[in-house]
Amino acid sequence: MAYLSHTKDTLAAMLSTIGIDDPEDIFSSLPQELRFSGRLDIPGPLDEESLRREFTCEPSRVVFAGGGIYRHHIPALVDAIASRQEFLTAYTPYQPEISQGTLQAIFEFQSMMAALTGMDVSNASMYDGATALAEAALMASRMKGIRRILVTRSTHPTYRSVLKTYLAHSPQVEVVEVPFEIATGRTDLKSFEGMVGPDAAVFVQQPNYFGVIEPMEKLARIASRAGFRGIIVTEAISLGVLKSPGSFGPDIVLGDAQSFGNPPAAGGPLLGFLCVKREHIRRIPGRIVGLTRDADERQAFCLTLATREQHIRREKATSNICTNQGLCALRAALYLSAMGPQGLRQVASQCAAGTRYLMRLLGEKGVSPYFNAPVFHEFVIRMDDARRSALEESGIIPGIPISSHYPELEDALLVNVTEMNTKEDCRCLIERL
Repeated sequence: MAYLSHTKDTLAAMLSTIGIDDPEDIFSSLPQELRFSGRLDIPGPLDEESLRREFTCEPSRVVFAGGGIYRHHIPALVDAIASRQEFLTAYTPYQPEISQGTLQAIFEFQSMMAALTGMDVSNASMYDGATALAEAALMASRMKGIRRILVTRSTHPTYRSVLKTYLAHSPQVEVVEVPFEIATGRTDLKSFEGMVGPDAAVFVQQPNYFGVIEPMEKLARIASRAGFRGIIVTEAISLGVLKSPGSFGPDIVLGDAQSFGNPPAAGGPLLGFLCVKREHIRRIPGRIVGLTRDADERQAFCLTLATREQHIRREKATSNICTNQGLCALRAALYLSAMGPQGLRQVASQCAAGTRYLMRLLGEKGVSPYFNAPVFHEFVIRMDDARRSALEESGIIPGIPISSHYPELEDALLVNVTEMNTKEDCRCLIERL
């Protein structure tokens, strides 16, 4: 959908240019008896998403799939601005200071992510959340005394898999998974406490892969004994309603910001982010754009830090990350600018409310969540393959089967609800169970 915005001033300028005072004068050549003078019987006014549905030619599938990649409403202005050729065709600047527009877009993204996460500094961006975790682990492993990487088993399976791949040939560092409680889906605090020590870097996902909200206050208290602490956020929309990750005192907050203005798009491209305390600024991978003044005291953006192999000698590089996901980061900045703090909170609240609505409907059908802990906008239920396949054949994607990653959770299905799922979608699922 095109983003068309005609203000009163814009309309007045257009009319003045063609020499008329009223839009009706455009049709003055038509006989009055042939002109419709009433009001068209059309519904409205409608919000942007409802209007899009009105123009959908064929009904799409009803989708409740999430698991790290989410469907959210994207304001039309995001596509309109991001598709401009000066943004869409821009490449990673090798002479960055002449690319002031690109640098400013990255700077705005960094500023927004640092504010949202409650951290001091954000880098330009990473490939995705999984590689951001792996890069954070490498960063931690270069610190004196870190010999173990503790990651909760309730962290996204792909993230854990990429982490193990990155560290497969680093024998000096061991990856250890912290178990979760089978009743709640939360991290097992007793096991966690027994594993944490000054030689460990710990990473906890919030909300975790099961959609469960972790007891971060307790986890943070235990993690204070670790040599390095990290929080993973795979659903960036949760930052609009949950307590800021930075308030728990981590060294790093990382994850994926795909939900900010970027469509699922068959699984990519995604938008990893990485935010740290100021003391770690020279250890982070990728690049940092800063704001300064030139010789004439004009505002100027520049690459403040660029510790990747394309800018310095390979043996001194902190990472071989070769992109800043500039277009995806721009879309995220546009999305956050359009939504604002209140809009982001409303979206997060709608996701949470829709989730509880579907959970109530499922409960009336005798389907209860796998775990008895609070969730944000995802939850796990039991559903066998036959029933799931039947729903998919009828045009409903009820969720993501996760038993292959968690064999102890038999017939487990991860269900996601966002503001894109209507009450009609939820009732449609219930009717076909």
